[in-house]
Amino acid sequence: MGADFNLVIVKEAQNIVDIEKLNFYAQNPLHSTLLVIAYKYKTLDKRKKLYKTIQKNGVLFEAKKIYDNQVPKWIQNYLNGRNCSMEPAAGVMLTEYLGSDLAKISHELDKLLLTLPEGVSHITSEHVEINIGISKEFNNFELMKSLAKKNVLKANRIIQHFGQNQKVNNINMTISSLFYFFSKVLAIYFLRNETNASIAKTLQINPFFIVDYQVASKNYSRAKVVEIISILREYDLKSKGYYNTSVPEYELLQEMIFKILH
Repeated sequence: MGADFNLVIVKEAQNIVDIEKLNFYAQNPLHSTLLVIAYKYKTLDKRKKLYKTIQKNGVLFEAKKIYDNQVPKWIQNYLNGRNCSMEPAAGVMLTEYLGSDLAKISHELDKLLLTLPEGVSHITSEHVEINIGISKEFNNFELMKSLAKKNVLKANRIIQHFGQNQKVNNINMTISSLFYFFSKVLAIYFLRNETNASIAKTLQINPFFIVDYQVASKNYSRAKVVEIISILREYDLKSKGYYNTSVPEYELLQEMIFKILH
């Protein structure tokens, strides 16, 4: 009421069968109206008139799904806009738990912000554990750190916890996380003479975690890392039923971690 413009949002526009008819409006839109066409899950056909007309008379914005390794930075930017910050480890925990669904992540972050004590503007792993339910001690991030250090006892404690909480700790998510980690470790061997900052930039990882990759590169030979990546691929197939008809997930996880460590 009383604004200079009327805002009209067309939701789920991808379900409009004859959406090309909007081209007549797009050719001569009302200057008093801001029309937003929310076209989800796919893109407009670039070969047709509507796309070209909007490109000429309006604004086209494509929000592509981001990769998992980009989520922690997105979380930091989201929180910065709310005058808040989060320690890197907590951001990784959230990413491991929620994946790259930004709507789900923003929803959890908003709830988390509401639970922060007055005057607190920095979110830690403890806040995430208490308010979202992710264990700060038993998660894929801590498993990666224990494997990097070849800490056999801690690694086995973590996978034992995973075995007791299989609904929360899916083996495919663990394999995906470890594959990402060890593929970056393999790349470290080819970046020996670079600075930590340049290595982090090249590998697109947070400089805060570079030490974990460097520790792993010292504890595992290049040949062993290649073998580990092969092991992860093998158990990814087994977890999906290939070459395996009866071994449960927990036992597969135990076997896989044993082969990685030895």
